[in-house]
Amino acid sequence: QVQLVESGGGLVQAGDSLTLSCAASGRPANAMGWFRQSPGKERDFVAVIGWTTGNTYYADSVKGRFTISKDGAKNAVYLQMNSLQPEDTAVYYCAAAKGWGSLLSHEIDSWGQGTQVTVSS
Repeated sequence: QVQLVESGGGLVQAGDSLTLSCAASGRPANAMGWFRQSPGKERDFVAVIGWTTGNTYYADSVKGRFTISKDGAKNAVYLQMNSLQPEDTAVYYCAAAKGWGSLLSHEIDSWGQGTQVTVSS
């Protein structure tokens, strides 16, 4: 089972950018993605990338602002977040799943520990 470690969270102002990183031990799963969870809310899907295809898919709330990417040499996945808004404040989790369908169905094989992103207005 792949182990995931996120980094890159922090406190930023509205309109700023931030890049999250997710380091995977061993070969990442077929689908790698990001979720986020705010206090009192469910963990929501943010973005997914196919590890072999490089295809991507985003939640409507982040489309056009966030970009998911991967580095095969480093077994890493990234989330570039631009034009951050206070509603983007959450703990962001890296996730690994057997495929897109599994990930979008929240059938996750491995979760990272999460990294806090706070956006002030």
